[in-house]
Amino acid sequence: MTSTGPEAIGRARPGADPRVQAAIQGGREATESLLLELLPRVRNLVRYLVRGDGDVEDIAQESLIALIRGLPSYRGEGMFQSWVDRVVARTVFAWLKRARGTEARRGEESLELVSVPSEDAPPDEYVHRRRMAMLLDRIPYEQRHAMVLHHVLGMSVPEVSDELGIPFETIRSRLRVGRAALRALVTGEEGGER
Repeated sequence: MTSTGPEAIGRARPGADPRVQAAIQGGREATESLLLELLPRVRNLVRYLVRGDGDVEDIAQESLIALIRGLPSYRGEGMFQSWVDRVVARTVFAWLKRARGTEARRGEESLELVSVPSEDAPPDEYVHRRRMAMLLDRIPYEQRHAMVLHHVLGMSVPEVSDELGIPFETIRSRLRVGRAALRALVTGEEGGER
């Protein structure tokens, strides 16, 4: 039987980042170092889960606070980044729930992409992520959340079902409909560029 108490937290996994253990024990420098390293990952995940860029920084900051508060609960059973992703996703979902309850949905924000200088030059990763975020902005939240958790975070359908508290078949349906919607958007964009 695996122990999950404080003594389990004290044991470092082989190959685990020593900063994680130091941060769990309250080391300020280790915590700052970890958060600085995680910030781009957190921002990207937040951006994939919400529409527009307006609230990304606020939600990312709230996510970092949730990570600091939750560090003592990290048991070291699995990859630290996976634990971080789940904490961030839960923080985003809680924020969205609060936001829906207190204000009307915001209008669509237009996003500007950096153009690629030449047709032969492949778009860089930033432009690709921005394009994906723009496409995700155009599908319903329910499909978007299922798609991001499954395809970006790599969660299995049962894990997404558990995370969102939604039946397995509903998640499968949202993934199917979301993929079809994204395909249609991409096809529509490509058809309009010719």
